[in-house]
Order: sequence, then C-alpha cells, then structure tokens
Amino acid sequence: EEQTFRLGGSATAIEEFLLPVLAGRQSSESAARYAVEVISDDAVERRLHDLTLDFGVTTATAISRPLQMKEIGAWRLKLWVPRDLFQAGAQAIQAFQQKKLPLVLPVQELPTLNHEMLRGYKARVICETFSQARTILEKHRAATFLPDFLKPRGSATEFLALRIPPIAALVFQFQLAWNPRLLRLNPHAGRQRDWLAAALSAQLRAN
Repeated sequence: EEQTFRLGGSATAIEEFLLPVLAGRQSSESAARYAVEVISDDAVERRLHDLTLDFGVTTATAISRPLQMKEIGAWRLKLWVPRDLFQAGAQAIQAFQQKKLPLVLPVQELPTLNHEMLRGYKARVICETFSQARTILEKHRAATFLPDFLKPRGSATEFLALRIPPIAALVFQFQLAWNPRLLRLNPHAGRQRDWLAAALSAQLRAN
C-alpha cells in the first residue's frame, strides 16, 4: 500500500540532506511517497503534536512530551570572508570583533543570533537561510557564518574560513523528531523513522 509521509524542516536541512536522501532511494525499496515543506523548529514541534506532520528535522535541543527525537549529527559554525574584503584572517577577525565587518545574517537559521558577539551587529544584509547567505557571500561583498557542512561554491582560495573562538566552540545538532502516537497508528511509520534517521545521519557525515 502506497503511503505519503509528510516531512518538514529548515530550508538548509531540506536542501542539503532531506532531498538528496529521498532522491537516492530506489522505488523498489519503498512504496512510500513524501511531501516535503520548509517550516521552522517551532512549527515542527506544533505540527508533530497535531499529527499534521509525520517527521521533522529540527535543531531544537529539547522538545515537549510526548514527542521524541533522535540525533542525526552535529555541526559548528565558520565565518567565511571574501578575500576581496580582507587578505589576512587576523584583520577580518578584528573587524568582526569591532562590528565593522560587512556581514550577512540568515536570521531564520542562525542559532547564535543572541550571542553577545552578534548582539547589536548592524548587518549589511539580513536574509532567512544559510543558502541565501552563501549566495550573497559568493558575490564577494560581505562575510557570513555557515555551518561546517556548507561551503561557498567556486574556488576556496577566494575566501577565508575562520573560527571565531566563542562561536566556533558551540556545537549544534540536527535531530529527527516524531510523535510516538504516529507509530502506534501507522505500522509502517517505525520503519520510515529508522530509515530516515540512518540515511540522514550518513548524508550529514558525507557532506
């Protein structure tokens, strides 16, 4: 019997992990279909409770009961700076610390927006996602923070990849979340959960 599973998460989680995993699955392996949509961590939690979402990829560190989560993988942030702006990493870091580095902030996906080093920073551009921030970075006019699994396209020599110590020390997690009630209602959901968790974890390690 063909079933449709509803999956949600951030734009970056979907583009970098969920869609490649789904595209790589052979139709002979599963009769399932998938409906994927970009939603926030808060919406993932709310809709899992409502059972209007079957599985969500979230960066939340905790989730309300009875929802459950399984860790997919960890990541950190790097500051990417076009060499057109600074040739030396020390100069770029100093400019950032002085809040003078032209910066792009992807406000929906950057988990450190409230960090003291970013508080009050007047960004050159405010956007929503890491993917959008990377596009602006590649125009060589502003720097941005990207997860360590995401890099600017093109020549790596055109950019500095810097670790800002207080921010680089922070570790973030992608988690697969679900409502255990779904598993009781749908006997096929448990296999989907196990496959998604393993496949997404492998995709994150491969990036």
